[in-house]
Amino acid sequence: MEKLSLEFYQRSNVLQIAKDLLGKILVTEWNGIITSARIVETEAYAGITDKASHAYGARKTKRNEVMYVQGGVAYVYLIYGIHHLFNVVTNRHGTPHAILVRAGEPLEGMEEMLKRTGKEKIDYTLTRGPGNLSKALGIHTVHSGTSLLDKSLFIADDGRRYKKKEIASSPRIGVDYAGKDALLPYRFYIKGNPFVSGKPK
Repeated sequence: MEKLSLEFYQRSNVLQIAKDLLGKILVTEWNGIITSARIVETEAYAGITDKASHAYGARKTKRNEVMYVQGGVAYVYLIYGIHHLFNVVTNRHGTPHAILVRAGEPLEGMEEMLKRTGKEKIDYTLTRGPGNLSKALGIHTVHSGTSLLDKSLFIADDGRRYKKKEIASSPRIGVDYAGKDALLPYRFYIKGNPFVSGKPK
């Protein structure tokens, strides 16, 4: 299993990277405890031209400024005051592309994931949806800006590949405010995987 390189993240095609992240493994190690999940759902956000993006219109705030750095860092933000959402920053410095990791299939450290989420038993909701995934893996807004080459937070490749026919795309979830951009097929997921959030489209 190898960490993804900076070159992987710094490519210009955010849609391709979002698809390529499917099957990769998101790993955290906090206080010596490792948890990991295989990515099965992503959403691409195409920077200043994408009305669903936090950086639409070249908007820059304290929260989203990390989107403008070189690809290969984490962008973690809070919604509804409770959910920490983990995103991967891509492309080169000054181009604020990002990919939301929406769901994963748990691989390692499930007992710890249960503790973090307050669940009594493992079921598909453990890492289904971006808020649940971050909670299970112990990812919080304090980790925004962390390099994805860090030993405590990274994405790795173990050689797993999905066939084209196993991957589906759809409009993104919860971006109705984005007008016609809400209809763009920028969400990618593994067909039939029970950890995928939302209904198949």
